[in-house]
Amino acid sequence: MNGADTAWIIVATALVLFMTLPGLALFYGGLVRARNVLSVFMHCYAIACLMSVLWFAVGYSIAFGDGNAIWGGLGKAFLNGIDADTLSGNLPEVLFFAFQMTFAIITPALIVGAYVERIGFAFVLTFSALWMVLVYAPVTHWIWGGGFLADGGIFGDVGVKDFAGGIVVHETAGIAALVLAVMLGARKHQTTPPHNPGYVMIGAAMLWVGWFGFNGGSQLAADGGAAMALTVTHISAATASLTWLAWEYKKHGKASLVGLVTGTIAGLASITPASGFVGPVEALIIGAVAGVLCQEAVNLVRNKLRIDDTLDVFAVHGVGGIFGTIMIAGFGAGSWAAQLGSLAIVGVFTLVVSVVLAKLVAMVFPLRVDLETEVNGLDLTVHGERAYDHSS
Repeated sequence: MNGADTAWIIVATALVLFMTLPGLALFYGGLVRARNVLSVFMHCYAIACLMSVLWFAVGYSIAFGDGNAIWGGLGKAFLNGIDADTLSGNLPEVLFFAFQMTFAIITPALIVGAYVERIGFAFVLTFSALWMVLVYAPVTHWIWGGGFLADGGIFGDVGVKDFAGGIVVHETAGIAALVLAVMLGARKHQTTPPHNPGYVMIGAAMLWVGWFGFNGGSQLAADGGAAMALTVTHISAATASLTWLAWEYKKHGKASLVGLVTGTIAGLASITPASGFVGPVEALIIGAVAGVLCQEAVNLVRNKLRIDDTLDVFAVHGVGGIFGTIMIAGFGAGSWAAQLGSLAIVGVFTLVVSVVLAKLVAMVFPLRVDLETEVNGLDLTVHGERAYDHSS
């Protein structure tokens, strides 16, 4: 065991959990109507709890077990055979389990942004649970657990490069978000502005800080590689924030706080898969393009395709993660066949399984709340609580 590496990954684990609780919850919560903010908090918090238990029970074993190239198996279910002295590389395996658990938490939590303000709570928990076990964990195994998309798999010696989750996290969450947004249909109050842009900024800032653990921790060591991953992450985020702002001002004549921080998230999502393979100049380019590309993707999904992906999960996370994954090959750090092929395989798999799971769960639990509940807000109607007395 390496003490320095272990200490860093303990910190990184806390940082990645901080991304969901409270970062993502505040970021998403500030963007919805005031009467739905607690429901967003509830979704993020409950998903974090449920994914933690499921990752311990079966998720970790499916993702990182010693099964075959497609399925990790259940040999490590409930951390079977793992104690404080068991190692995974230079780290205690129980720490590696905990670090990866925080990724399994935030990925289904990202999908929350697509369906807020109109979805059934029982559906959220059931779909998220099944999706993590049947989509996220297998894809993790294929790419990070030595599966068929990794080195030595179907693409030969050089498999797909995905340092911290452009495919594993952002593509899968983005596609599942788009599926649910289409199946749900649009909200009745799409034009209501964010009730608290301050929450959005605070949440985005927490995500930015937490992302140092997300990308820097994915080096699984306290070394120069982790430092470079952290540095390029910051440069991409800062650059994308500025290009989003500039593009927004050019188009609309105003530069908004919500736009600025959404650009931050676009830059972070885009650098995630490449953060272990590129330097600062490449990060500057990735961030510069991401701020414009993801903003145009928002316009495409929202205004041209008329899909109410409420908080732009696919346009920011999905498109950003896919773009960053492609740029790994573009900068010569990966194989074009492996990068594009893996995006296609995972994309089709995620799309099909997400549709099937959504339809099956909707046969048991209502996908969408009734009109009265939606109009009155989910906070009071579904959860019996409310954050504000006013009716915004």
